[in-house]
Amino acid sequence: METNSPAEELPALYRAILDRVAEMEAAGERAAAARLRSDATDAYSRAWDERARRRLESLLRRSDRDADTERHGGRVRRPVAAPRRAMTTREHYPS
Repeated sequence: METNSPAEELPALYRAILDRVAEMEAAGERAAAARLRSDATDAYSRAWDERARRRLESLLRRSDRDADTERHGGRVRRPVAAPRRAMTTREHYPS
């Protein structure tokens, strides 16, 4: 399987991060958005190599993880495990 060079992937990664920054700003997360933009710009403005690609991928994953945590009230969603006991007829959900 042929892989793209970092120079081919960096613009798309950077664009995805900027899209995420815009979403964060719209949600009122301006400080976090500014940090993400600064970190991404720093990585993008250096050599377009494997290290920069890994850094941008890491920033994008982290911003997605942070967004998922925010959407779920500060709790990280984890895959649902098989039930260990019988389910009751009424579930209690935290408010």
